[in-house]
Amino acid sequence: MQSGFRERLIESIEVFCYHCGLPVPPGTKTFITIDAVPRVLCCTGCQAVAQAIVGNHLTEYYRHRDALPESPREALPVALEILGLFDHPKAQKNFVRAAGEHEREAALILEGITCAACVWLNEAHLRRQPGVTSVDINYATRRARVRWDTRVTKLSKLLEAVVAIGYRAHPYDVARSESLAQKERKTALWRLFVAGFGMMQVMMYAIPVYLAQTDSGSDMTSDIQQLMRWASLILTVPVVLYSAAPFFTNAWRDVTLRRLGMDVPVALGVGSAFAASLWATLSGRGEVYFDSVTMFVFFLLAGRYLEMMARQKAVRSVETLARAMPTLATRFVRWPEAACEQVAAAELRVGDVIQIAPGESIPADGEVIAGVSAADESLLTGESRPLPKVAGDELIGGSVNVNSPLTMRVLRLGQDTRLAAITRLMERAAAEKPHVVHMADRVAGRFVVAVLLLAVATALVWWQLDPAQALWVFVAVLVVSCPCALSLATPVALTVATGALAARGVLVTRGHAIETLAQANHFIFDKTGTLTLGQLTLIEMITCRSTPEAAIALAAGLEQGSEHPIGRALRQAANSIAPVANVRAVTGAGVLGVVDAIEWRLGRPDFVAGLHQKPLPLEIEAKVGAGDTVIALGSADGWQAFFRLGDDVRPEAAAAMVALRCAGVTLSIFSGDASAAVQRVGQALGIADVRGGMTPEEKHAAMTALQATGAVVAMVGDGVNDAPVLAKAQVSIAMGGGADLARAQADIVLLGNHLAALAPGVVLARRTVRVVRQNLLWAFTYNLTAIPLAMIGWVTPWMAGIGMSASSLLVVLNALRLQRGR
Repeated sequence: MQSGFRERLIESIEVFCYHCGLPVPPGTKTFITIDAVPRVLCCTGCQAVAQAIVGNHLTEYYRHRDALPESPREALPVALEILGLFDHPKAQKNFVRAAGEHEREAALILEGITCAACVWLNEAHLRRQPGVTSVDINYATRRARVRWDTRVTKLSKLLEAVVAIGYRAHPYDVARSESLAQKERKTALWRLFVAGFGMMQVMMYAIPVYLAQTDSGSDMTSDIQQLMRWASLILTVPVVLYSAAPFFTNAWRDVTLRRLGMDVPVALGVGSAFAASLWATLSGRGEVYFDSVTMFVFFLLAGRYLEMMARQKAVRSVETLARAMPTLATRFVRWPEAACEQVAAAELRVGDVIQIAPGESIPADGEVIAGVSAADESLLTGESRPLPKVAGDELIGGSVNVNSPLTMRVLRLGQDTRLAAITRLMERAAAEKPHVVHMADRVAGRFVVAVLLLAVATALVWWQLDPAQALWVFVAVLVVSCPCALSLATPVALTVATGALAARGVLVTRGHAIETLAQANHFIFDKTGTLTLGQLTLIEMITCRSTPEAAIALAAGLEQGSEHPIGRALRQAANSIAPVANVRAVTGAGVLGVVDAIEWRLGRPDFVAGLHQKPLPLEIEAKVGAGDTVIALGSADGWQAFFRLGDDVRPEAAAAMVALRCAGVTLSIFSGDASAAVQRVGQALGIADVRGGMTPEEKHAAMTALQATGAVVAMVGDGVNDAPVLAKAQVSIAMGGGADLARAQADIVLLGNHLAALAPGVVLARRTVRVVRQNLLWAFTYNLTAIPLAMIGWVTPWMAGIGMSASSLLVVLNALRLQRGR
C-alpha cells in the first residue's frame, strides 16, 4: 500500500527522467534510489545505466554534472552486440598500439560527452575496471586513451563498461571527429542565423516607432504601435526559445549545481527583458525591448561562435596530422620483382617494400632502399625546405615525396610511427590547463557573483529614481559585464601560439610550457646529440692486449642495445658482434657485461679503471687532454683497447647561441663527456660556463644550485641520461631525434632537430605572454569602464550586447596576431 502510494506520488511530481532528462512515459514505474531519494527513470536502459553508476559508487556524477547525457534507449543493446569484434588483432591494428609486453593502449572517441562531469565519470569508471592501468580523456576533443593489461581484461570489456554508464566509445576516426565538429558548427550557425534574421526584422518595426517619437508624444496611433509590438513579439519568440536556448539551459544547470557561471547573467538579462516586453505587449502599458533582446542575443552568439571556432582550430591542428597519412599504398608483390599492387595502407606489414611516386604522402615510417629524391617534412618538423633522400635515409610517415620515385622498406606502422607519437604529445598538451587559465577561470567565477550583486543594487536604486529605466539598466549591467573576454583571453592566445610554434618545428607537449619558456633566462645544453650532430664516427682505435677485430667486436657486443651515439658509432665500425651476457648500463659512466665468466667494462676511462686500478697510458692521456672523446675497454687484467671518436658541432648552433644571447638568455653546457672535449665545443660556440665529466646526479645538483639563485632554467638534451635533468628543469626541451625517454619527459620537442628554432620560439613565447597580458588588461579595463557607464544609464541593452561581443572579438583578433611571422 505504502509502496504503491510512493510510486504514484513520484509519478505525479517528476515528469522527466532523472538520468537523461527525457519525458517519462505515462504509467512508467521504473525508478532507482540515489542518495536515499527515489528517482523516476524513463526506461530500462536508463535504469541499467543509473544502476551501474550507483553500483560502482559514482553517484558524485549526478551532483557535479552540468549537462544531461544522451538517452541510452537505443544505444545500449546495439552496442553490446558488436563490441566483441574489437578484440580481434586485425580490428585493432589502426587504433591500438603496444605499450609494453602485455600492455596495450587504444585511441578512442567518446560520444555522449556533454560536460566535465561526463569526463570524470568515464575516467573514474574505467580506472576501476580490472586490468586498466591508465585513462586520459580530453574534454575538448572527446578523445580518450586507455591502457590495459591484456592478461587481465579485453578491450571489449572496457567498451562494454563505457556503454554500461550510458556513453559510446568508438575507435578514433578522423572523419567521425570532423563530422561531430561540423554538426556543432551547423547548429551554431543556425542559431546565429535565426537571431540575425529576427534582429533585422524586429528593427524594421522598432525604427518607425522611434522615429515617430516627439517631445509631445508619439505621432503613431496606439493601435498601429500595438500592432508593431505584436509583430516584434512574434519575431522575437524564436530568437529567445531557439537561438538563446543554450544560455538558459546552461544557466539552469549552473543554478541547480549551486554555482554561478557566465551564462547566468546573460540568461537573467535576456529573460527579464523579454518577460517585461511580453507583459507590456499583453497589457498595452510600459516599454518593450524586443529590438534590444534580439540584438544582444545575436552579438552574444557571434562571440560564442568565434570561441567555438578557436577551440575547433586547436583540435584541427591534431586532426591535420592524423589526415597526413594516405589511405592507399603501392606495394611490391615480390621485391625486387617489378610487379606491384594497390593496397590499403592499413594492410601494410613491417618489412613490406613499397613504391612512393612523386607527390604522394608516405604511408609509414621506413628506410629508402632505392631511388634519389627529396621529402617535404614541413608538417611534421617545421623544416620549410624539402630534405634530400637517398638509399639508407629515414622516411617519416605523413611527409610528401617531392621529386622522383622512391622505394622504401616499412619499419614502423600505425601507433608506432613518429607521426602518431607527435599526435599523442599534442593531445597531452591540449589536455592540460596552465596555471594562468585556472586563475582566469576562478576570477571569472567570482566576477559573476559581484556582477549579479551590482546589477540588483543598481536596479533597486533606479527603481527609486526612475522606475521606467530600472529594467533596461539592470539588463545592460548584466550583459555588458559578462566575462567572456576574460575567459577567452588566455586559452585563445595559447591555442594560436601552440599552432604557430608547431609550424616552426617547436612542438609544445605540456600546458605550462609556453608560459615557462617565456620566463626562462638560463639555458643549459647537453653536448652530444644536442650541440653536436650526435653522429660520432670511430677515428682511431688503439689496442693493448687484443687484435683490433676482437676489440671492436667486443665493444659492439657491449653496446648492442644502446641508443647512445657512441654505441651506434662502435656498432657501425664493427664487422661482427661478440656475444655478451648480463649487459647493464651504468648511467653517465658506460656499460658492463660478462664474456666467459669475465667482466668487461666499456666507457669512461675512470669507470673502466675501477676494475684494475691501472693508470692511463701516456699516449691516451695526451689525447684525452687534447679534448678528444676517448672510450676505454678493459677487464680485471687491465686496459684492452681505446677508441677515439669525433663529432661535429651542428652547423646552426653558433648562430642559435648568438640569437639566444641577444634575447637576454644566459648559456651553459652540462655534459658527461670529457672536460676538454666539452671545453672545445664551448669555445667554438662562445659559451663561457662549460662543465664536462658530469654524472646525472652532478647535473641535477648544479641545476638545483642555479635555480636557488632565482634562475628560470630551460634544459635542452637528447639522451636517456638527460631524462632526470629534463624533469628537474622548469621547462625541458628535447631534440626530436633523441631517445624516447627524453622526449617523454620533455615539455617541448624540437621536431626538426634544429637549434635555430629555439630563439624564435623564446621570442614567440614572450609575445604570447604579452598578448595574454594585453587581453587580460583589456578585459578588466573594459569591464571596469563599461559597468559604471551601464550603472548610470549611459549604455542601453543593445549597446551592451555589442560591447561584450566586440570585447570578445578583440581578444580573439589580438591572439591571432601571433600567427604572423617576423
